[in-house]
Amino acid sequence: MKMRISKNNLASFLCGGVVCLTACISMGSNDVEKVIESRPVVSSMTLSPDVPSSVPFCGKLIDITRYDMREAYDRELSSFTYFHSTTMLLIKRANRYFPVIEPILKANGIPDDFKYLAVIESHLDPRVSSPARAVGMWQLLEGTAREYGLTITPTVDERCHVEKATGAACRYLKAAYKKYGDWAAVAASYNGGMGRISGELVKQDADSSFDLWLVEETTRYIYRIMAIKQIFENPSKYGFVLRARDLYKPIPTVDVAVSQDIQNLSAFAKEHGITYADLKRFNPWLRDRKLVTGGKTTFYLFPPAGKSFSTVYLHSSLPKQKLQTTFLNNACNSVHKQQELFRRIAETKEAGRSHPS
Repeated sequence: MKMRISKNNLASFLCGGVVCLTACISMGSNDVEKVIESRPVVSSMTLSPDVPSSVPFCGKLIDITRYDMREAYDRELSSFTYFHSTTMLLIKRANRYFPVIEPILKANGIPDDFKYLAVIESHLDPRVSSPARAVGMWQLLEGTAREYGLTITPTVDERCHVEKATGAACRYLKAAYKKYGDWAAVAASYNGGMGRISGELVKQDADSSFDLWLVEETTRYIYRIMAIKQIFENPSKYGFVLRARDLYKPIPTVDVAVSQDIQNLSAFAKEHGITYADLKRFNPWLRDRKLVTGGKTTFYLFPPAGKSFSTVYLHSSLPKQKLQTTFLNNACNSVHKQQELFRRIAETKEAGRSHPS
């Protein structure tokens, strides 16, 4: 009787074991299938960039912990981070144009951070024109440009003149700061207009432009400026690694004073040893094939200095340009840090191959 019970128990135990083993194998198979199904199908990962609790703008820390401000900043930071080709191109162009813009901002008492306003307005393209007919690097409307001292005629549009347009933008920014006493509100007014911002502050009984309900473009504006500033000042942190030779170099030019009409700019260019195309590239404010001064106005054309512009990227022809802005130094320093990191990773892998465990 006892032997019979033992055999029955043994049989039950074995059957139970087989069932459990089958279940475990089945569960393991399911787990493997889940792992296979969830594995990445692309060779890279997309990470959400960290959003800080505050960001610096014009010497002031802006608290962005409020839900709408955090999400607005996150949107712009993520957009610029993963809009790789455009953001990289902006960093390259800035090496050519920031050295022109920065001293003009400083001379007018405008915070240096407003150079990033030009970045988001025009992508640092002095010839760009919007559907609303805003023109140039600072995207000035014709009426605003005339109000702040720029010349616009059938043959001249100084909104495309980088130095003069920057000066006009500074005059607008100073007038807006006199009205608001707050640089964030000044930035919002550059997009929405002083009349709109002033009116909404009153209608919505608000003290800050960050508290206003505005059209989407104006609402996003200040966050776009702060986000692109963050990336420009920390490029490697967001995956942008550029060498000094990758950046677009400033090109030396000479000033040629012109106070008489020029009927044929192609002939003028040839007299100065350059092509008409290069004359237009360096003077995008020229609107026609001729220049009419009326004998009253003196313009300064900027043909490149001899043929040096064609060899500006050859180290033997021109002295190396000194990097003049913080973000560029960061960009170039980041290259060395990345190279050092890659070197260490390679050494670690090589050591692992030489000394297998």
